[in-house]
Amino acid sequence: MLLLVDAGNTRIKWALLDSLARPVLGAWHAAGSVARADVAQLAQAWRGCRINRVLLSNVAGAEMRNALEQAVLRATAGQPVALEWFASVAELGGVRNHYLQPAQLGCDRFAAVIGAHALFPQQSLVVATCGTATTIDAVSAAGDFIGGMILPGLGLMAASLAKNTAQLPQVALHLNLTQPFADHTDAAIVSGCLAAQAGAIERALAAYANAHPDAEVCCILAGGAADLIAPHLSIACKRIDNLVLIGLQTVATQPLPPC
Repeated sequence: MLLLVDAGNTRIKWALLDSLARPVLGAWHAAGSVARADVAQLAQAWRGCRINRVLLSNVAGAEMRNALEQAVLRATAGQPVALEWFASVAELGGVRNHYLQPAQLGCDRFAAVIGAHALFPQQSLVVATCGTATTIDAVSAAGDFIGGMILPGLGLMAASLAKNTAQLPQVALHLNLTQPFADHTDAAIVSGCLAAQAGAIERALAAYANAHPDAEVCCILAGGAADLIAPHLSIACKRIDNLVLIGLQTVATQPLPPC
């Protein structure tokens, strides 16, 4: 079995698929996720799965890398397994990385745009991943990663207000908003943070359209906060889960180049 792992700042997502087949993108034999603090639980979830290859994306630091290596080791009872760490390079998975220093691009962002391009080939894309941070990346129809934006995620924006402003409360982001101009402080914070997130995504889409007037650009929305942000967008978006895992699957199952 092929094990794919997406270790983010908040959660660790994983998927298992047949390493000898090329299944439909996003179709897993098994999948799951745990909070970052619960990484040790993964060994039990993976035990007995006959893992022979692992491809991991990790943006959570060296301690998480070590913890994931130990989880794989325990799950496979110490049996040797091909373990690969996904990293951003100049070209991979049908996407050409035009960062000035390709390796500097977050590996999760690179995997996500690879996944989006694989799902929507020959389509110009703006990929908005709404997690701890919100990243908004542009990919041409030909598979050129043009660049992107990074801003604090929805929860981080609200938490920053609560932490750094003495009289503003920590609020629940699931408040049901019926109008943009709120009549109490909790709703005003949520409304402002949602407006900032939606506005950044809409601005990115407009910027791409202005720079490439002949291209029909599609917005892809992913990440844990995507469902909260989506109703506040004035543009059409396609909601896709697990883009990083789909990108890893694309890379792991693509045919090898001819010798």
